[in-house]
Amino acid sequence: MKKAGADKKKVRRSSAAPQNGANSNSDPAPKKASNKDVFQLFAEKLRDHKGLVSRWAVLQETRVEYFRGKDFASFLRNHSELKDILESDRNLEAEDIANVLLEKNLLVRCDRVVKTVRPGKKKLSTWPAHLEIFPEQVFSENDAFFAWTFVKRNPLWQTLLSFFWPVLTLAICLFPVYPHQCKLLILYCCAGVLLLILSLLAVRALVFGAIWITLGKRVWIFPNILAEEATLKDLFRFWPPKDEEEGPKWTSRLFYAAVAALVIVLLRHHAPDEAARARYQKRVSNIIDDVLEWNPRLALSGMMDKQPVVNSTDSNDNITNESKTSSQEPAVHDDEDGETISMQHEDEEVTGDLENKDDDM
Repeated sequence: MKKAGADKKKVRRSSAAPQNGANSNSDPAPKKASNKDVFQLFAEKLRDHKGLVSRWAVLQETRVEYFRGKDFASFLRNHSELKDILESDRNLEAEDIANVLLEKNLLVRCDRVVKTVRPGKKKLSTWPAHLEIFPEQVFSENDAFFAWTFVKRNPLWQTLLSFFWPVLTLAICLFPVYPHQCKLLILYCCAGVLLLILSLLAVRALVFGAIWITLGKRVWIFPNILAEEATLKDLFRFWPPKDEEEGPKWTSRLFYAAVAALVIVLLRHHAPDEAARARYQKRVSNIIDDVLEWNPRLALSGMMDKQPVVNSTDSNDNITNESKTSSQEPAVHDDEDGETISMQHEDEEVTGDLENKDDDM
């Protein structure tokens, strides 16, 4: 009996052996799936990394994020530890990795739309704003651009912002029913932001004009403040890039310096004084001033001032006085009537005497 049990165990082990062998032979299939996931993870990690310089542009009416081929190669040389995500393919070169990403449609090679140098510039733009798909989808470092094709995962703050955006819209619609203090606070905040923007634009223009006239260089502080397609990081970049255009002629600099001096002199000569400013302020009716000066308590007190205040004692006195005057008025009229009647009789008597005298004559 023991031998029979041992034989059965041997048969079970021998039958299980080919199954393990089959599983070992079927390993390449999951390896391919893992490779696909590995390159997807590598692309997401690469896109989120701040070391790879990228910009935003328009590709066939779609806004995409792209980078340059030479930046991709230099980035992988300096950050070789990111290749550990690729596991068995970690030894691939930057060109091979980029070609695999192109094959998996994680990247698409693009080319600039404007291929000619614009007048007044020495070379093409480093980061073009408009791109088109390149016919050959092969990696290259020479003036080649590559755009990400997959949708980037939204961070937590963007999810929260999308949730609170309808709440903010509803709050804006309910602005007319806000308390007066809240309206003043919102008004001051909006006016402060608007003043900050206008002041920043004015300072940019003054700095540019002063440096352009004195040194002949174009320097725009906050160069991307008016850019339509710029990230939040590029929007608040203070120092501008290098000037790639030719310097202006000294004649044009002298002409604009004279124009600026003339404008300053005219503005200083025709500037209104304090008395004129006060007169203009009285003539002009500003809605913002009405909002700032309005107060519910003052409004109610003003309405009460306009209403006549009636006292009970005063009303009784007024009633008695009116009754007295009404009782005296008929007597006055009677006296007047009596006086007029007596005057008429006297006139009649005088005329009668005159007629009698005429008859005697």
